[in-house]
Amino acid sequence: MRNIYATRQKFKIVFVVISLLLVCVFLYISDKLVQDLSEEERNKMEIWAEATRLAASDVNTDLGLILKILRSNSSIPVIIVDEKENILHSANITNQDTEYLSKKFQTFKEKGNLIEIPIDKDVKQYLYYDDSILLKYLALFPYVQLGVMILFILIAYIALMNSKRAEQNQVWVGLSKETAHQLGTPISSLMAWLEVLQMNEIDKNLLADMTKDVKRLSVIAERFSKIGSTPELTPESLAEVVRSSGEYMRRRVSNRVDFKIDINVQEAKVNLCVPLMEWVVENLCKNAIDAMEGEGKLSLSLLQDEDMCYIDVIDTGKGIARKNFKTVFRPGYTTKKRGWGLGLALVKRIVEEYHGGRVYVKESEVGKGTTFRVELRCITQKV
Repeated sequence: MRNIYATRQKFKIVFVVISLLLVCVFLYISDKLVQDLSEEERNKMEIWAEATRLAASDVNTDLGLILKILRSNSSIPVIIVDEKENILHSANITNQDTEYLSKKFQTFKEKGNLIEIPIDKDVKQYLYYDDSILLKYLALFPYVQLGVMILFILIAYIALMNSKRAEQNQVWVGLSKETAHQLGTPISSLMAWLEVLQMNEIDKNLLADMTKDVKRLSVIAERFSKIGSTPELTPESLAEVVRSSGEYMRRRVSNRVDFKIDINVQEAKVNLCVPLMEWVVENLCKNAIDAMEGEGKLSLSLLQDEDMCYIDVIDTGKGIARKNFKTVFRPGYTTKKRGWGLGLALVKRIVEEYHGGRVYVKESEVGKGTTFRVELRCITQKV
C-alpha cells in the first residue's frame, strides 16, 4: 500500500509538470500572436503616418487615396502633436475634451508607441498611438482562459474529493457494522458456554481468564458498532481513559519495552465516546511498539494547557520521514510486511471526525523515534 501512495505522489508531480508545460506553451503561442498583431498595427500606423505627411506636404498626391487610407483606421487610438507637444489631431478617441486628450497623450507617450512624421525640412509632427481594443482583449484572453481552467479544475477536484470521502464513509460504515454483526454471534455463544462451564464446577481461575477474553471481544465489537455511526459523546475523565488504556497495553508488552505512563491532569473532562478513545490510545501505543520492533522506550503522557488537552505517545522506534507525516494517516499505508494499514486511519477518523480534535506527528527523526500528539478541547479548564 505504501507503494501506491508513492506512485500516486509521482503521478501528481508528473501531472503538475505536464500541466505547467502546457500552460507555458499556451501562453507562449498567445504572446506570439499578440506580438504579431502588434507589429501589424505598427505597420498600419506607419502607412497612416505617411498618408498624413503626404496630405500635409504634397498637393499633387491623389487625395482620394490618402483620405481612404486615413479613414481606414477605425480601431487604433491616435494623437498627433507638433514639436512643442501641442495636440493637432486625434482619432478613435471618444472624448475630445482638451484635458482628457492631454491625459491620453501622456499615457501614449509613456507607452512609447511613436512614429515621426517629417512634414518638411523644418517642420516635424509626431504620431502617438495605443493598442486597439482587439489587441488588448487578445493580450488578456490567455489569462482569463487560464483562470477559468483553474477554477474549473478546482471545482472538479473538490467535487471528486467530496465524492471520494462520501464513498470512504460508506465503506467505513458498512465494514464496521458488518464486523460488529459477525462478532456478535460467536460472542453470544461463548458467553452461553461460559455459563455452562460455571455450572460444571470448572477451575475458577481458568474461567476468569476466559471471561476476560470474552469481555474483550465484546468491547471490540462495541467499538466497531460505534465507528459505524456517529457516536454519542458524554463528559468523561480523559485521565481515566488514558490511564486504563495505557495499563491495558503495558500488561501486554514484553519486558524489553520500557513503558511509562505520565498523567499530569486529574480533573480534565472531555466530551468522549470512551470505547473509541480507548481504541485511539491503544492503536497509537501498538503503532509505537511495532515501530520499535518490540524493544525500546515508550512514553504515554497527558497534559493540559488552558482549555486544551494533549495526549502524547513517544517512542524510540525507526522514525518517520517528514514527507510521510501526513501519509501515515491514509488508509492502507503501512511499512509492515503484514498489516492492513488501517490503525492510524481509524485514529484520525475517531479523533477528528467524531471528537472534533486533531491528531498529527508532532516530531520525528529517522532512526531515533516519533511523537504522536492528540489534541482535544477540555470542558474543565485549567485552574
